[in-house]
Amino acid sequence: METLQGIKRTHKCGKLSETNIGEIVTVMGWTQNYRQLGALTFIDLRDISGIVQLSFSEELNAEAFKKAQTVRNEYVLAAVGKVVKRSSINPNMKTGQIEIQVDELRILNTAETPPFAIEENSKVKDEIRLKHRYLDLRRPDIQKNLIIRHRISQIARNFYSDNGFLEIETPVLMKSTPEGARDYLVPSRVHPGKFYALPQSPQLYKQLLMVSGMDRYFQIAKCFRDEDLRADRQPEFTQIDLEMSFVDTDDVIDVNEKFLAKLFKEILGRDICLPLKRIPYKEAMERYGSDKPDTRFGLELCDISETVKNCGFKVFSGAVSEGGSVRGINVKGGADKFSRKEIDALGEFVKTYRAKGLAWLIVGKDEHRSSFAKFLTEDEVNAVISVMSGEAGDLLLFVADKNPIVFDSLGALRLEIAKRLDIIKKDDYDLLWVTEFPLLEYDEEEGRYKAMHHPFTALMDEDVHLLDTDPGKVRAKAYDIVINGCEAGGGSIRIYNGELQQKMFKTLGFTEEEIWDRFGFLLEGFKYGTPPHGGMAYGLDRLVMLLTGCDNIKDVIAFPKVQNASELMSNAPSFVDKKQLDELGINISK
Repeated sequence: METLQGIKRTHKCGKLSETNIGEIVTVMGWTQNYRQLGALTFIDLRDISGIVQLSFSEELNAEAFKKAQTVRNEYVLAAVGKVVKRSSINPNMKTGQIEIQVDELRILNTAETPPFAIEENSKVKDEIRLKHRYLDLRRPDIQKNLIIRHRISQIARNFYSDNGFLEIETPVLMKSTPEGARDYLVPSRVHPGKFYALPQSPQLYKQLLMVSGMDRYFQIAKCFRDEDLRADRQPEFTQIDLEMSFVDTDDVIDVNEKFLAKLFKEILGRDICLPLKRIPYKEAMERYGSDKPDTRFGLELCDISETVKNCGFKVFSGAVSEGGSVRGINVKGGADKFSRKEIDALGEFVKTYRAKGLAWLIVGKDEHRSSFAKFLTEDEVNAVISVMSGEAGDLLLFVADKNPIVFDSLGALRLEIAKRLDIIKKDDYDLLWVTEFPLLEYDEEEGRYKAMHHPFTALMDEDVHLLDTDPGKVRAKAYDIVINGCEAGGGSIRIYNGELQQKMFKTLGFTEEEIWDRFGFLLEGFKYGTPPHGGMAYGLDRLVMLLTGCDNIKDVIAFPKVQNASELMSNAPSFVDKKQLDELGINISK
């Protein structure tokens, strides 16, 4: 192996062009591939900026030519030579007009044959890629994602700084205040038997920064949640976190719409029309079956409960009488697009969302086909078709159950149908706010209310009186930003009155002792003049995933975890020495 002594890199591989012809340059990188053609050898050299072709001629430089013949893929090279015009232009390469005629080649390091090819859009299994993540990160598409991630972080820092926000770091070791997802706990050696928690978000600290008079805060914050993973979730994740004083909902939404407009313009070159549309939670659920609706296509839900509440089909009438509903989706022209076997498969699909089954009706010109029409009169069937705006050739699909099940199953079904019919335009970006969420949701297992977002969310002014009499009907001053059916961020105006905050805790089932033990430091702060405040947080990983068009969040994180929250490359988590456990006073129960 050789060293860099006496030479310095002058250019990155992908930055060279015809304007450099005639220059003597020094490039460094990894061997993408090599070709030996008689008295000529060619090496494609790759670095983070791209690839350039190196050429070696036995006639012009026998020493460099001989050394080039020993090079293999992923060898680390330094090459000095003259930029010349290529004899055979490669239109598929950014540097395909030129090559470097090498005078000096140094092999800085050798490499074993990688377990997979270093190339874009690799089809290699995730477990192999992530086991050798340092190699996977050499792939140009993954590197591009991380470059875009850097740019998004940079734009966020500049935008919020320019708009009067101060970047302030909050603690990573904090008090555990369990409510919602499980905390990651860190034992304290200095305080035996006591634990820190890793932050699920900087929520309480950023609120206390508003109490402190900092006015506007932001932070690109690392957060941790000990929960099951999905394609768009990780146990540790990054938020673009912010908080503002003396604001209401419109103020927070306004500044963040401007941030999103700047982001889309600089990253994708797209103009976003402001203001963005807003959909109240209730409308989003009733129209799309989801609080993060993808509105790039139709297939909206239709409520036929009134039409069928007294019909002879007990599945329908029973659901309505028990306080549920019957809702459907009209797949226009779907009779020719779905076979009976495929309709049955959709029935199995909705069962994964707790639905008991899927009723269907194919609208015909003269005669209809259905899984339930025999239980209805002709007038009732025609009424259902009319409410559903059905026409000949349409496929009508229905779920009858409790509303949460109806919404979940039909919300997922409309996405599945859109995917199967390929009606979603991949290059479209649809942004909207979902507002006026319920403040609380009832947990039947625990027999108590839980906060839909978190316990610090302010109530809609006109609903405050309902907290004592009908808490389930209280709406929150909460808002989520949804991009293409994915929640990219969310936030709320906060409770800033100490008495109301205590009442909120009690509504959630906390005792007085629990309130002061867990949240006493917040309530103490509220005694000393707390301004109205609110904020939000974006999931940076999810935002990058959306703007890069990736399907999996792991492709935009340098060293991600897998489904069981482990990291395959380093084998984290791992066992530790007994000595370390003894210092912490911890015994492991088997």
